[in-house]
Amino acid sequence: MDSLTYAEVGATRYRPLPEGYRHLYYRTNLGDVPLAEAGEAIMSFAMHAASEHVETSTPRAAVGTTVISLIGVRPFRLRVPCQITWVVEEDDRVGFGYGTLPGHLVKGEESFEVVRDADGVWFVVTAFSRAAQWWVAALGPVRPVMQHAYARIRARALRRVLRAKGGVPY
Repeated sequence: MDSLTYAEVGATRYRPLPEGYRHLYYRTNLGDVPLAEAGEAIMSFAMHAASEHVETSTPRAAVGTTVISLIGVRPFRLRVPCQITWVVEEDDRVGFGYGTLPGHLVKGEESFEVVRDADGVWFVVTAFSRAAQWWVAALGPVRPVMQHAYARIRARALRRVLRAKGGVPY
């Protein structure tokens, strides 16, 4: 992968997460929803678009796709560039991981997946990161709180997309 700002490419897929980073593991049950629909909401970037403005170099997740999230409001909007490093589309697991590019606030990787098991379909966010900007490092203990909030925002966005597509009860 060109220009990624970290060496441990793919660690959110294969684990264990690398040392020297903050780790995030967020999992919430989506209930009895169709895995294919939930997976497509992730792979088509509909979940991302439901929670923020996003620009992508392809309409569907693929290795090498550039994803730029635009966070905040003008004139204070931040461009947060990433590149997809892996995708998975299996019977019980769909999603992707992306890594940070130069200009991102942190260095690391984050993945978004839906996984089916005996208890239903789960939305899972896994990440490892460390500050790439001095002011992000200065946030200290606030940063993990913000990361968990971001994962919950993504989960709510995924639920909104699924609800709009078929009246999935939540």
